Amino acid sequence: MIQAARRLLRQPSAVRFALLLLLLAAFGAALLVVPLPEAEEFPGLADRLGGLAPVAAVGGGALLLVALVPRTFITLASGAIFGALEGAAYALGAALLAAALGFTVGRLLGREFVADRVRGRLARLDGWFARQSVLGVITVRLLPIAGFGLVSYGYGTTGARVLPFLAGSVLASAPTAFGYAALGAAATSPGDVNWYAAAPAGLGLIASAVLIHRWWHAERRRHAPPPP
Repeated sequence: MIQAARRLLRQPSAVRFALLLLLLAAFGAALLVVPLPEAEEFPGLADRLGGLAPVAAVGGGALLLVALVPRTFITLASGAIFGALEGAAYALGAALLAAALGFTVGRLLGREFVADRVRGRLARLDGWFARQSVLGVITVRLLPIAGFGLVSYGYGTTGARVLPFLAGSVLASAPTAFGYAALGAAATSPGDVNWYAAAPAGLGLIASAVLIHRWWHAERRRHAPPPP
């Protein structure tokens, strides 16, 4: 396995980039033909997994996310299986791991190809990603541009730094993680969910709005012309 990975990384950048595109196309095709489980199948799954349930939730959720399965489905399922708060925690763990995996694959397979070919405005955009702070990542994550997994791969092909990317990915995922996990829990166990379980989602949405507002004003100040 290690030798195969080394041989792959020695391939020309165009070959590796083509492999990345084929990988994404295969994941997209699989989403069209492989049905997702029904909600009725979720209850009791945690009991069947036993002590491996947290590992399976985080690891399995991460693998599904890098396979381009929507994060909404992962989080709803996690809430349905484990409850609102525990499900949200596992969904966030899966999001962090998936962000790291997608970023790494994008960086190894696509970064060299992109860096050698960006010019003009694309080069300036790549530089913007390289300078991006955590707030910038949060803003991009919250925009309805593409799915969670696809954005992770895309970030890996840019000059973005890994730590701000991971931190921003988790912070941007937190509001909807609590919200959708609470909805998933309510769908399977309506009596076990109250507004306290969904409160973190509301607080997270408010915090996200404040962070985006601060980032927007910081960007405007940075690009404003100097005073005469």
